[in-house]
Amino acid sequence: MTLHNVITIVSGLPRSGTSMMMKMLDAGGLGAITDNVRKADLDNPKGYYEFEIVKKIKEDSSWIAGTQGKAFKMVAPLLRYLPKEFQYQIIFMRREMKEMLESQNKMLERLGQPSRGFSDEKMADLFSKQLAELDPWLDQQENVRVLKVTYNDVLAGPVDQVRRVAEFIEQDLDTRNMLDIVDPSLYRNKRHSYIS
Repeated sequence: MTLHNVITIVSGLPRSGTSMMMKMLDAGGLGAITDNVRKADLDNPKGYYEFEIVKKIKEDSSWIAGTQGKAFKMVAPLLRYLPKEFQYQIIFMRREMKEMLESQNKMLERLGQPSRGFSDEKMADLFSKQLAELDPWLDQQENVRVLKVTYNDVLAGPVDQVRRVAEFIEQDLDTRNMLDIVDPSLYRNKRHSYIS
């Protein structure tokens, strides 16, 4: 596949570090597609890097062609609706489940939104099932390459993880700029252990 035709996607479950990874890619020199509709706030002080039209991919995927050679963010369940005629490289973010749920709970509370209606245990079970179904599906897609990156690992060893990402993207990214994006002060829901 030629690099300028490849579409890069940062995906994962909510609060798994996708915004951080998008900012890293942007700082590294890979064009990041965002419409800036969702503004930075206390939960994501460096921005969300969202692209609203992505949410409507099931009904309209005509915009995909214009993202070749660039990167955008997409929540994991929507990956199944990617058009088959393009080549994709997906950086799939993972994070320790309890951290992720705690971060999401605090975000909903700050936004004044109602809770999810499920216990953390139920949500963890639902998210785990989503991942268990998605992983084998991704493995079967001939037009998709996947790199799994754990948020916890990026904070603990950014040099190694930035190198992994740069090698996966196969472009001359500015790794120093990417490293500058990793901000341990934003790691506010830290657990002492995690499952990668």
